[in-house]
Amino acid sequence: MKLTLRVWRQKNADAPGAMAAYEVDGVSPDMSFLEMLDTLNEDLIVQGEDPVAFDHDCREGICGACSLVINGDAHGPERTTACQLHMRSFRDGDTIDVEPWRAAAFPVVRDLVVDRTALDRIIQSGGYVTAPTGSAPDAHAVAVPKPDADHAFVHAECIGCGACVAACPNGSASLFTAAKVNHLNVLPQGAPERESRVLDMVAQMDAEGFGGCTLAGECATACPKGIPLQAITTMNKEWLRAARTSKR
Repeated sequence: MKLTLRVWRQKNADAPGAMAAYEVDGVSPDMSFLEMLDTLNEDLIVQGEDPVAFDHDCREGICGACSLVINGDAHGPERTTACQLHMRSFRDGDTIDVEPWRAAAFPVVRDLVVDRTALDRIIQSGGYVTAPTGSAPDAHAVAVPKPDADHAFVHAECIGCGACVAACPNGSASLFTAAKVNHLNVLPQGAPERESRVLDMVAQMDAEGFGGCTLAGECATACPKGIPLQAITTMNKEWLRAARTSKR
């Protein structure tokens, strides 16, 4: 396959950026999208040009680092991570636009790399449980009802990639924050911080400059792990409950 790539190039957060066009030949349909970018970078290095900077780590769809907007879609045309997107999703001769996440809370570091530490700070504000020190408890020491366990597992699948933010027309992190809140709030281990968790995490989300949620639904459509849109309404219910009963 021979493709034309239009890639966002930007030296740093303060420098102006622009799309640059490159041709990549010899692309196998079985390549992942990141392997195709590796091929592009090999060609650029041989030509004495700077390679395109992009985030990646596990390349197994687990870490969520591969944050790319491909032809206007977060992670590309398939509901998966960019590292698990294969070039058979495209056709010979296609022109592909590759951009970084677009959100006020995700400033560009270089080229396709953005600073997503705002999500980390949301986690730090309340995404934890109180746990006693000492030896590990027996597996069945704290009984968790099956529906609650299933609910927690669904939301624990969030990998924090930020695709929900990139896809949202408002740049909202509500789906990410809701996944983290719902994962812990339904479990007995998360009960001690149930009220403070949702209040603190939502407050931190707002402080980071993410937009407000209008339930457009693009976040759930783009989520590679299928976090349901109902997670946001559940979080809002938890927030209202906590705001009404909190002694702050």
